[in-house]
Amino acid sequence: MFEKSFELDHYGKKDYYSSRRKKDKLYAWVAREDDYYSGGLIGEYLRRNGDLKTVSSKEAEDRRKTSKLLTTLNNTLETKNQRLQEMQNKFNEVSSSMSTLMWQKDDMIRAYNEECKKMQENAHNHFKQISLEHERNAKCILDQKRELEQREKELLQREAQNENETKKLQHEKMINERAALEQKKADETMFKLAEEHKRDKEKLHREIIKLEKQLDTRQGLELEIQRLRGALQVMEHMNGDGDADTKKRMEVIQDELKEKEEELEDLEDLNQALIIKERKSNDELQDARKELITAFKDVSTRAHIGVKKMGEVDIKPFLVAAKRKYSAKEADVKSAELCTLWQDYLRDPSWHPFKILKDKEGNCKEILDEEDEKLVELKTELGDEAYNAVTMALKQMNEYNPSGRYVVPELWNFNEGRKATLTDGVQHLLNKWKLHKRRRY
Repeated sequence: MFEKSFELDHYGKKDYYSSRRKKDKLYAWVAREDDYYSGGLIGEYLRRNGDLKTVSSKEAEDRRKTSKLLTTLNNTLETKNQRLQEMQNKFNEVSSSMSTLMWQKDDMIRAYNEECKKMQENAHNHFKQISLEHERNAKCILDQKRELEQREKELLQREAQNENETKKLQHEKMINERAALEQKKADETMFKLAEEHKRDKEKLHREIIKLEKQLDTRQGLELEIQRLRGALQVMEHMNGDGDADTKKRMEVIQDELKEKEEELEDLEDLNQALIIKERKSNDELQDARKELITAFKDVSTRAHIGVKKMGEVDIKPFLVAAKRKYSAKEADVKSAELCTLWQDYLRDPSWHPFKILKDKEGNCKEILDEEDEKLVELKTELGDEAYNAVTMALKQMNEYNPSGRYVVPELWNFNEGRKATLTDGVQHLLNKWKLHKRRRY
């Protein structure tokens, strides 16, 4: 089309060579073999600046260049796909590591809650033992004082005082006064112990808060280390081109990763020290709770804080039911027999009137089987009061001692109808000590 457009305007090859007087215009045509080997300026220019080729050879050369280009592009694409797959695998590994870290965090939180519970029980038992010991000493001293006063009155009434007996009496009175002084010192010591426990509890609370912060910091450091490792692996795969900026960035990431790992190691050491200290405090609180339970065993149930036997059947509903069916004389005996019978049922490990239910989320929950034959028979024969007393004891035993099936003493807040805290027990002891102190003075 290029050549023909000039031929139609009479500015082609033939017009150039046939015309004697060439016009001052542009002549053009496609140079061929005869032009290439012709003499003159045109032939000389073509041989100097071009090569003579056939159409088929030109097309073959273009096809070779195209094939080579496609091969190069395919190899490059395959290499990029391999690198992309490697980066995807590394990403999956990092995601799996993060999931594992979250599970470990949940396990640590559960272990932490269990340790706190043990600490509170130990503190409660420890202070219960202190209270029991002081009450026993005070009672013994009071009994001795009354005995000495009675003996003194008898001697005065008979008016036959013996010198040796008088000296002995005075000596005993002096011993009693010394014992009272020692008891006063012991009471003051107990008060100081209570104050120290309060300070230790506040200190423990601060340490627990510090431990929680350390746990969050540790999780953050672990996630940051995982991120840096993933970034470093990606940079290593991309470092094949030998880019200087990439190498420099890899060195920065390696230094930062090393610093984070050292920081995590220091945090792990601090965390282990706090956990050991927390367990020690928890054991002390557990011992204190046991001692408080021992001290409150002899306290009347009318008191604000006392010991409740979890899993023990209350005899009062059975007495009410027995009075409806038997005479007043037989009711006491029958109620005791029925209460003992059902207490034996509760101790029998083969009788377990509970069933397992699943909620919408798939969580299993154990509830009382109200259709159990023994419970249905109990409700029919003795009424709702006795049925409620037995089911309450069943639930308590299933909660506190499902395997041993025996009664477990528990520190109880009778005013609020709940399990008493260690603070409740200690505060009750302090109130009793202050009241006793005012009465003595």
